[in-house]
Amino acid sequence: MSVAAAAANQQQNLTAAESDPQTLGWMQGFPPPQDRTITFQNGSFRSFPELRWAWSNIRQLVPTVNVWRGAGPASVLPREDHDIGASASVTMDGRPMTFARMLEETYADGIAVLHRGKLIYERYFGALRPHKPHIAMSVTKSFTGTLAGILIAEGKIDPQAPITDYVPELKASAFGDARVHEATDMTTGLKYTEVYTDRNSDVWGLRRANGMAPIEPGYEGATNIFDFLCSQQKQGEHGKAFAYKTVNTDVLAWICRRASGMTLSDLLSERIWTPMGAEEDAHYHVDRIGTESGGGGLSTTLRDLARFGETIRNHGRFNGRQIVPSQVVEDIARGGDPGKFKPAGYITLPGASYRNQWWVTHNAHGAFMARGVYGQGLYIDPKAEMVIARYASHPAAGNAANDPVTLPAYMALAKDLMAGG
Repeated sequence: MSVAAAAANQQQNLTAAESDPQTLGWMQGFPPPQDRTITFQNGSFRSFPELRWAWSNIRQLVPTVNVWRGAGPASVLPREDHDIGASASVTMDGRPMTFARMLEETYADGIAVLHRGKLIYERYFGALRPHKPHIAMSVTKSFTGTLAGILIAEGKIDPQAPITDYVPELKASAFGDARVHEATDMTTGLKYTEVYTDRNSDVWGLRRANGMAPIEPGYEGATNIFDFLCSQQKQGEHGKAFAYKTVNTDVLAWICRRASGMTLSDLLSERIWTPMGAEEDAHYHVDRIGTESGGGGLSTTLRDLARFGETIRNHGRFNGRQIVPSQVVEDIARGGDPGKFKPAGYITLPGASYRNQWWVTHNAHGAFMARGVYGQGLYIDPKAEMVIARYASHPAAGNAANDPVTLPAYMALAKDLMAGG
C-alpha cells in the first residue's frame, strides 16, 4: 500500500469525535490555512473527513437557489424532552447498541425525534446547528415524489401517460417509451449506472451535469441536467423491476416543472414549505443554467425536515391545514411491488418496496422512509406515531453502512415509546 493510500485509509477510520470538523479546524481563520481549506474545484468537499464540514455548508461551495419559507410565523413544534439516549437495541450483526451510541457510530450531524407531534429529542454534532441547512442528498427525491403526487391528485399529471406528453425533448432518449409512473417508482430500463465508489459510473456524469462535480479539461459530456437526461440510453424493459437511478427523479422533476409552470424551488415553497410553516428557508443546489437538482440537491434545517415528516405521518395535514392530499400519503404508505424490488438485492431491507420516491419497509409498524447517501434520513413509523429526522456525514456513501445500526435502533425506540418508556 502506498503512503498516500495508507493515509487515506487511516482517515476513513477516524471516529465521529476524531473527525469532528470543529476539532479538525476545517475552514477556520481568515483565510483558513491552506491544509484546512475545502473547495469545490479540487473535489476535497466530497472526501472524508472534509465532507463532515461540507454537507452543512453547501452554499459556500456551489450555486444555490432559495426555497422561501413565506412571510408567516413558523409552525409550533411543542417540546417534551425525553432522554432516549439509553434506548437499547441489537444491531443486525448482533451487537448491543444504545440510541446515543448509534448516533456516534453512524456520524450523525443532527437528530430530531417527534412522538405524537412533540419534539422529544434533538441533538446536533459537528458543523450542524439548529438554524443551518444540511444537504438532504436523496431525501430530496421524496420531496419531488410528494410534489408529483400533489400534481397527480389535482389532475395536472397523469401517472399512466407517456413521459413525452410532458417532456417531448426526451423522445429519442431511454425515456421516450416510458410512462410517468415508471419513472416515479424507478422501474425504467436504463443503461445508466449509479455506483458511488466507481468514478466511471454514470452517476459521476450526472454530478458533473447537475453542478456537484467539477468539469475536467477535455470533458465532452453534458454540463446541465436537461442535456444529461436527453442523452440517457435504454437497457432492458420498462416496468419490470426496480433499479435505483437518480435520473428517474430528475425526469419526474422536469415533468413537475412542465405540469405546474413553476421552478421546483417555487413549487416546493408554495405547496409545502410556506403552508407547513417552515422555520427557515431551504435551498437547492443548481446546475450551470440554474436548474435545481430534484434528485439530491435540497438542503433544509433538521427541524424543518422533521416538520415535513410529521406532515406526512399525519396523512398530509399539518399547521392547521391539509397540505398534501391524504390519498397521496396513503398511496405512498401502501408501498409498491416487493416482487419488483427484491432483485435489487438490498439485504438490509428484506421485503421492502419503493413507491413514489419513498422506501416502504412493510415491517410490523408499516414504517416508510426517505433516504440519502452518507446517512441522511426521514423515518416515519405510523404505528408508534414517531418521526425521526436525521442528517449525517458518514465516511461511506451507501446506506448499507448505516442500516445495520440505525434501523434496529429506530424500531427499538418505537417499541419503547409505545410502551410508555
